[in-house]
Amino acid sequence: MSSEMIGLLGIVVMLILLALRMPIGIAMLLVGSIGFAMLNGIQPALAMLGTYPYSYSAVYELAVIPLFVLLGNAAAVSGMGRDLFGAAYAWVGHWRGGLSSATILACAGFAALSGSSVASAVTMGRVCLPEMKRYNYDPRLATGTVAAGGTLGILIPPSTAFIIYAILTEESIGKLLLAGFLPGILLTVLFVITISIWTRLRPELGPPGPVASGAERVRTLYQASPMFTIVAVTIGGIYAGMFTPSEAAAVGAFLALAYALFKRTLGTDNLSFVLLETVKITAFVFLVLIGALVFGPFLALSGLPQKIADWLISFNLPSLVILCIVMVFYIFLGMFLEGFSILVLTLPIVIPIIKALGYDLIWFGVIMVIVLEMGLISPPVGINVFVVKGLVPDVPLTQVFAGIMPFWLAMAFALVLLVMFPQIALIVPDTMIR
Repeated sequence: MSSEMIGLLGIVVMLILLALRMPIGIAMLLVGSIGFAMLNGIQPALAMLGTYPYSYSAVYELAVIPLFVLLGNAAAVSGMGRDLFGAAYAWVGHWRGGLSSATILACAGFAALSGSSVASAVTMGRVCLPEMKRYNYDPRLATGTVAAGGTLGILIPPSTAFIIYAILTEESIGKLLLAGFLPGILLTVLFVITISIWTRLRPELGPPGPVASGAERVRTLYQASPMFTIVAVTIGGIYAGMFTPSEAAAVGAFLALAYALFKRTLGTDNLSFVLLETVKITAFVFLVLIGALVFGPFLALSGLPQKIADWLISFNLPSLVILCIVMVFYIFLGMFLEGFSILVLTLPIVIPIIKALGYDLIWFGVIMVIVLEMGLISPPVGINVFVVKGLVPDVPLTQVFAGIMPFWLAMAFALVLLVMFPQIALIVPDTMIR
């Protein structure tokens, strides 16, 4: 059996194990180590298993993961999400569909603290969905807004997806985090425009709310100022070269915990929740990372990724066509697999293709994350859709999926803009102070 066939067999076995609900980190460890032994011998495989898990996880830069997770969990229990929504609603709630627009803005703000799509959807859904129900918003608009707004959690920095992408592609974590900033704002604006157009065509979907006074707007901005401060310190500190990503995450986590203590929301129960959730998420991420770092060398040794890259390029298709094929492939995978799994499974295969085409890997990281976002709300297995469905069990799943389609199209338009104008993603990291 050729090495390429062993690599292909490994991918097939991996998919079977995932279908049998084996955790992805363990599945990659198992397939990667056995495949590596078949190609390079048992002793080298055992040596790899004895050194890789520690040598790749005991790295200072990886401290950014638990620290940003801690920041997001502390922000969730401190009430920042509610304060964000209150500020956004005071400023745009009087628009037609204003509650939905406020939800998108609040999701964008919370995304700058959490780095998690599911956490953003759950936190903001609990705050926003009851309000939209109270004002008789159409369930399709209400649920679609929360599901789509939650996806901003893996695009706007800090983003766990960008961190994992950076580690697996050996790109700069700081540059990737900054690269998501302008695309995140762009997608937020496109979501708000989508709501405006949708409610203008169908006014009954989202009636306007009351107009807040100037004093009320100032008061809500003051209440939300801790969030703005933390974002300015962490993201601004990375951009200005004051902090490394790990240092910025530590400062942000400290500020979020201090604010939660100040608000007296960090009691024994909440503190236990914050710490346990941080440990669970960090352990999951590290297990997947270690699995990917064993599975990746097996695929590289098999020569399959390079073979696929050479095969695609042999058709002499324009690079843009091949890029579109890759994006469609990711959107298709997103209908069946969770985005994090797609990221670690496919990067060893896709990155050689992108390098051969001459595309910037920082820019492609942004493209890939947006495509993963589209997968988070794509039927039949859109993770965010099922999260939102769990918050509103009385709304049929078909209505939730109907509600996300206009936002899905907005994401597709954002992809077109990023392909046409790559500097949207690159201008901020390119001007980053070194």
